[in-house]
Amino acid sequence: MDAKAYFSHFLTKNELINRSEKVLLAVSGGKDSMLMLHLMHDLGYQISIAHCNFQLRGKESDLDEELVRNYALQHQIPFHVIHFDTEEYADEHKISIQMAARELRYEWFEQLRIEFGYGKIAIAQHLNDHIETSLFNLTRSTGLKGLLGISIQRDHLIRPLMCFTGAEVDKIVKDLQVPYRDDQSNFSNKYARNKIRLEIIPKFKEIQPDFEQIFLENIKHFEESYQFIQRIVSERRKELFREDGKYVYIQRADLSENLSDSYFLFELFKPFGFQKSILEEMIAVWDKPMGQVFESSDYELLMDRDQLIIRKRSGLKKEQKLLILEDNVSKHLSAGESVSFPFLDSYLTLGRLRDLEVEDPKSSKQNTNTNTNENGKSEIHIDADLLQFPLKLRFKQQGDYFIPLGMTGRKKLSDFFIQEKVNRFEKEEIPILVNGNGEIIWVVGMRLDNRYKVTENTKKVLTLVFK
Repeated sequence: MDAKAYFSHFLTKNELINRSEKVLLAVSGGKDSMLMLHLMHDLGYQISIAHCNFQLRGKESDLDEELVRNYALQHQIPFHVIHFDTEEYADEHKISIQMAARELRYEWFEQLRIEFGYGKIAIAQHLNDHIETSLFNLTRSTGLKGLLGISIQRDHLIRPLMCFTGAEVDKIVKDLQVPYRDDQSNFSNKYARNKIRLEIIPKFKEIQPDFEQIFLENIKHFEESYQFIQRIVSERRKELFREDGKYVYIQRADLSENLSDSYFLFELFKPFGFQKSILEEMIAVWDKPMGQVFESSDYELLMDRDQLIIRKRSGLKKEQKLLILEDNVSKHLSAGESVSFPFLDSYLTLGRLRDLEVEDPKSSKQNTNTNTNENGKSEIHIDADLLQFPLKLRFKQQGDYFIPLGMTGRKKLSDFFIQEKVNRFEKEEIPILVNGNGEIIWVVGMRLDNRYKVTENTKKVLTLVFK
């Protein structure tokens, strides 16, 4: 086998690298990464080297670094190196040494990719690593997807050596006389992955000498099954999930027929990160009073009256969701200026004051109290003389009440929301403009307080826009 030609064909066939992009190679000094480096350099790709010294093996770690550094100097390849206190990091984060090393190196690789404009990060894992990962995942709760092993490409990560088995790597390294250093920890069975490679796979090979090839075929079968399931799930998701702005809606009645299939339900909600246990909790309260909220790491799911509603979780805390408009705002308004203030993803704009004493009352007061809510805009007109600074823009609080436009009696804000069929998520996201005397001026985008409407006695009108 012409290793270089086969390797080049694999890269081209799978479109792993564009000749115009720079590639960062993760090179430890072991035979796998040194072979990847050797072949990529011979093929003339634009490469740089990233080497992590985890300082776990004393002088041996330094000798690994020296080998990689010398290769880079000899072949004039850009070289990045970093020293990690891996044990300290593992202790601090209460994780294993292997997990600590993984987190440290991948975070650094990504930093280098962004800083230096690398198109891809190449990791030297081969087909035996692929098999070992699939077997290892059998010991974890990863489901069918875990049996797929490791992918050839994921986002910016590529694995160019996935065209070779471990035995083929050994032979090619020997034939091409590629320099490398053995990491003795790879031969210790105290690590789970090593135990799989050194003890478990040899037992399988006693039963079936062609175990590796057969298992690779099985992984292909797993992948075909997984892709088939994903196609079915994706089609059902398109039928059930309706995205509208920041929310995703699912009609409860339409989802009911899938409640008994927990695996299918898990796959259905997978893009939103809900764990199977969370979905089981949702099913357990399916017929109980509404209003429960379930959370994933990035999303929240609300069980509303007739539908489920999903939204992305906000990184802001309630106390951060507050805008205070100080006394100096009134000075700008009096000077004939309009002012705008950011509030989350929108802006509150206080428009230029209008003096109604010098305008035709019929033209100036006609339709002044209307609310508009078009193209994402909400606009009202209020009696400016009733404002007391500082004003506050906040979200609802316990005990809030106001007098809705057109009414004379006060109404609890919570009752108003129920009447308007506002769901829990929306209640939490509707801004409330509050006067300096504590009275609600405006339930933004919904209703003006009757006390602040423009009347025949109004002298100055202020336009408020929230968009």
